[in-house]
Amino acid sequence: MRRHKPLLVAVFTILITTAPVMAAPAKPADNATYAALVPQFVLVNADRRDVLSLSGPWHYSVDPYKDGMADFHGKPYDVTKGRGSDVNVEQTMKNDPDVFYEYDLARAPVGTVPSAWIGYSPELRYYNGLMWYQKSFDAPAKAGERQFIRFAAADYKTMVYLNGHRLGEHEGGFTPFSFEVTGLLRPTGNNLVVAVDSERTPDSVPTQVTDWEAYGGLIRDVTLVSTPQTFIDDNFIRLTTDGQIKADVALEGTTKAGQAVEVSVPALKLTLKGTTGADGRTSLSAAAPKGLKRWSPDTPTLYDVTVKAGADVLTDRIGFRTIEVKGTQIILNGQPIFLRGICLHEEEFGPNPSRRITPEASRALLSEIKHGLNGNYVRLSHYPHSEVTTRMADEMGLLVWSEIPVYWAVKFDNPDTLKTAQTMLAENILRDRNRASVVIWSVANETPISDARNSFLTALAREAKALDGSRLVSAALLTGTKTVDGHIDITIDDPLIPELDVMAVNTYNGWYGNAKIADVPATVWHSSFNKPLILSEFGAETLAGVHEPERQGRFTEEYQAKYYVNTLAMADKIPFLAGLSPWILKDFRSPRRQNTWQQGWNRKGVESENGERKQAFFVLSDYYRKKTGE
Repeated sequence: MRRHKPLLVAVFTILITTAPVMAAPAKPADNATYAALVPQFVLVNADRRDVLSLSGPWHYSVDPYKDGMADFHGKPYDVTKGRGSDVNVEQTMKNDPDVFYEYDLARAPVGTVPSAWIGYSPELRYYNGLMWYQKSFDAPAKAGERQFIRFAAADYKTMVYLNGHRLGEHEGGFTPFSFEVTGLLRPTGNNLVVAVDSERTPDSVPTQVTDWEAYGGLIRDVTLVSTPQTFIDDNFIRLTTDGQIKADVALEGTTKAGQAVEVSVPALKLTLKGTTGADGRTSLSAAAPKGLKRWSPDTPTLYDVTVKAGADVLTDRIGFRTIEVKGTQIILNGQPIFLRGICLHEEEFGPNPSRRITPEASRALLSEIKHGLNGNYVRLSHYPHSEVTTRMADEMGLLVWSEIPVYWAVKFDNPDTLKTAQTMLAENILRDRNRASVVIWSVANETPISDARNSFLTALAREAKALDGSRLVSAALLTGTKTVDGHIDITIDDPLIPELDVMAVNTYNGWYGNAKIADVPATVWHSSFNKPLILSEFGAETLAGVHEPERQGRFTEEYQAKYYVNTLAMADKIPFLAGLSPWILKDFRSPRRQNTWQQGWNRKGVESENGERKQAFFVLSDYYRKKTGE
């Protein structure tokens, strides 16, 4: 019997060839920490460059048995030998275009990028595994320039091939990555093939069990980025607490040393000038002009900023503000602020979300927080959200908690898992260090205490500060609850707290556990740490439109509203409380929740998945409205 060629060999036309993979230049570093944490290429603000969009229609092909990664005996393909010595796929297809007909991606179904594949067809609703993508594109030569293919995010593990060359792979579902393709592009007919595997392992970040939809696929934009031979790879521009505007700039290229760098803010008549050192980096600073309008939720002022170095020019819109902690208060621009917020998962409104976060979708979500709830803050849970969202938060004036998915029980004793989390953290911070809205980096959510966990999260907290000392560091913690003298008693004593600027606790008394909803307002909170506290989560579930006003049973709007009334009454009695982010703005998909009321959704939203406001929405909105008058 004649066998079909294995999928990688015959299907995807020119995935891997015997041509050598082009080696990218090493990443410059000014110190060991930077070298260890920073991804190979930052390409900061790449979304602001003149790019060729590769988003739009892509062919896709499901590969549930990972046939494209190994032969039918499970033997991995030897990428050093290409497809095998007995076949030249490119030439074979030229001689007989139909020879690999059943495996030709050019004839495969078409889906839209960016979008999770869950939205491509009903059959993919619960698909979790390997998916192959293919796109052809033209790229006219640009003499003297370098080219990079940049993925704003792909969930979860990604392998990329261009014109038969294996570019590399990336692990992590929510942060950007790029590969240099200089010299590999054709003027016409480039063949880009991407394998995205959404299946997580016990060593992944997050691990295999979560309380949200996986949403595998090319979930954010794909672009071809062109730069000069020496280009601005990273810049970090901010206002310091001592009144300085500081700019750190890093160049990449063979002539990165001794380059003149200029950072200008025309509206402030401010220009910073300097020269890069041998490592291609320079730090510039000057006193902030007196006319500077500080960014805040009430006045989200953004300034056009231009960075020039050699032949490269990069622009951005940046807000200038300071954030710090003094005792139990969070201080924005020198004044205490109470964070009036809510949590948000990355799902657009609608009955069948597919993680397509357009500017319109992002504005719709954030407007419900800013204008509907009278909020000034959003916790982006439980992973880095799209840069579309963080830029929108800059524009609209919402403070942001940004988190990496060290969620529940990851493998804290596995050095490779720590390395994955470190890379995610670095990619997240470097992408968004210029976003004024982002004020808190979170390194974890609801992690069980152990020596291995403490060491793991301590390393992340310290690395966050090493990459960005201008923001606060936190983590959403769990606490023990006990009954003392007839009331609920909670002591915040997590051993990670000394590494954090802000304490944060998820609390669900009155929904989970034995505590009765009537006892919640009298809860007593204790902490020996002189630090501010955010109640990072609390909530109860209801299906929108389910009412039982007399009994106020669970999963009714009345119960959820009462839960909010009682929990907010409790919050008012916590002397070191600095903010709230209840769980959650809108109902979101969660395959692990399949009871009568949930049916695949977590129903703790104060709005339904379609944006219907529940009674608790108005309880919270009114509470925050009164807070604005304090």
